[in-house]
Amino acid sequence: MPSRPRPPAYEDPQDTTAPAIWGRIACIWAVAFAALHFYWALGGSRGLSVSAGPLAQTRPGWFVAVGLWGVGLLCLVAGVLGWLLARPRPRGLFGRALRVLGWCACAVLLARGIAVEALLLADTAGQAVNVSPEQRMWTLVLWNPWFLIGGLVFGLAARKFGRAKGPSGGAA
Repeated sequence: MPSRPRPPAYEDPQDTTAPAIWGRIACIWAVAFAALHFYWALGGSRGLSVSAGPLAQTRPGWFVAVGLWGVGLLCLVAGVLGWLLARPRPRGLFGRALRVLGWCACAVLLARGIAVEALLLADTAGQAVNVSPEQRMWTLVLWNPWFLIGGLVFGLAARKFGRAKGPSGGAA
């Protein structure tokens, strides 16, 4: 009995090549940021003063609700998006919507990273903003590069997802 030829690896639902890898990395990136924000929302403080400045000391209710819990939940949604981008691309509108959402996540993260980096490097706010030299330095060398990396990873995941073929073997 002749055996059926096996489809190429990029059509395999268990594929671990580039389309799946970038989606998984995007998922891990987003879940790590969600965990950090939930840690801060639950009262943790390590790193928060460098990230949030004076808000870390006073922790107003709106900051905890929106800036910590809200951003943490948004990061979890991005984690689900990353996981979906690691899966074989579904046909139709849902597949196209996932790809567009991946590109939107890329754009938002890159815009946030570039805008904050530019503002801090140009010092357009001058002394009117309460940003310490330590906070400025850590934002430039630690926080913003992670946003830029996240944006690039979501962009690669969306790009590879758009080019992958679904489990039925049809073109994406």
